[in-house]
Amino acid sequence: MNDPEHSNKDASQDPQTTPYEQLGGASSLKAITDEFYALMDTKPNYKELRAVHGPDLGRARERLFWFLSGWLGGPALYVEKVGSPMLRARHLPFPIGEIERDQWVTCMVEAMTRQSVDEATRDRLAPHFYKTADWMRNKAEDSAP
Repeated sequence: MNDPEHSNKDASQDPQTTPYEQLGGASSLKAITDEFYALMDTKPNYKELRAVHGPDLGRARERLFWFLSGWLGGPALYVEKVGSPMLRARHLPFPIGEIERDQWVTCMVEAMTRQSVDEATRDRLAPHFYKTADWMRNKAEDSAP
C-alpha cells in the first residue's frame, strides 16, 4: 500500500500499516518466500511438505509470493495475474494433513526468523498462517491403534 501519510514512519510501530509494510514490502516478502522454499527443499524436517510439491518449486514460489502480497495488504498480484485465489479448491489435488499444515507453518516462521522479521510481527502473523494452512487440510489422518 502506498500511503504518503505513513511513508516516513517506522512501519513496525504504526498500527495503521499493513503486515505487508511491516515485513518491508515486496523485496522483503520475496526474500521470505525464497527462504521458505529453500528451507522446504533442503531440510529433512520438512520432507512431507516437500513431497506434496512437484519437482520444480519455481511456479509455487512465484504464486506464493503473489498470494502473500495481496493477503498481507500489498498489491493484489495473484488476483491480477491469476484471478481469485480459491485457496482450498486450488489445493484439493494435493494431500494436505496435519503434518503438512504444521510443517508449512513452522517453515514459514523459520523463514521469517532467518530473514530477521521481528518477533512481535512473527507472533502476530503465525496464528493467521496456521488458520489458513489448517483450512487447506483435505486428507484424513491415520489414527494410532
